[in-house]
Amino acid sequence: MSFVLAPTAQSEGYRLDAHDSVGSTNALALDHARAGDAGRLWVVARRQEAGRGRRGRAWATPSGNLAATLLLVTDGNLQTAATLGFVAGLALSDALEAVAPGLPVSVAPDGGSGPGSVRFELKWPNDVLARGAKMAGILLESALLPGGRAAIAIGIGINVVAYPEDVPYPATSLRALGSSCDAETLFLALSDAWSVNMRLWDDGRGLARVRGRWLERAAGLGGEVAVRIEGSVVRGVFETIDADCRFVIRGRDGALVTVAAGDVHFGAVASAGVA
Repeated sequence: MSFVLAPTAQSEGYRLDAHDSVGSTNALALDHARAGDAGRLWVVARRQEAGRGRRGRAWATPSGNLAATLLLVTDGNLQTAATLGFVAGLALSDALEAVAPGLPVSVAPDGGSGPGSVRFELKWPNDVLARGAKMAGILLESALLPGGRAAIAIGIGINVVAYPEDVPYPATSLRALGSSCDAETLFLALSDAWSVNMRLWDDGRGLARVRGRWLERAAGLGGEVAVRIEGSVVRGVFETIDADCRFVIRGRDGALVTVAAGDVHFGAVASAGVA
């Protein structure tokens, strides 16, 4: 099976650049933008040789997993565009629910999922979890273009058939959870779900609705949390995300702390300490 766009995505002007293997789908998407591409371009690959995550960390995409980047070109506010990561999280969780509807939920090793929880949770700011283990990551990168425009590369890496075992956090894949879904089927669902959630976002005007949906799927909400911020650790309870989608902690003294960027740890890990 080949990669194809959902009919909804095609009707809204999205295009596809599909590969068996690339260095980085984000890098390739930004190269397209610098060469004059107008955006609404999905760059996808079954294998990624030089993928990266937040803070320059490596993100491995062995053959059979999915690396997908959506290129958007905007004249708008980069601060507003940064919230597209939350749109991506919703779209991906919707797509995963569509392709793997029968997967069970169990108690999470790193944070408090339980019976009745959604199958795929969203961990602030950019991860998708299944049974408390990382299944996918999202990375936004940008580049300034002539004429005051900006290119936004929304990178999404999903463990479809394999997951890394040499990482300091639980990880999993669709195959490990019992799903036979392949990368092509997942991308078809993702391109459809993106269109739905992008309309909800509505150039940032619908951010409050995106935030509400995101909180319904938030991992660790109301539980103990520790956030590492530039070498220090803030501890407390995960209270909410604010109107700008920043992480809000209620500290042990009752004061609210707002975090724009940091590494989040839940449950027993938060209580025991963060390495």
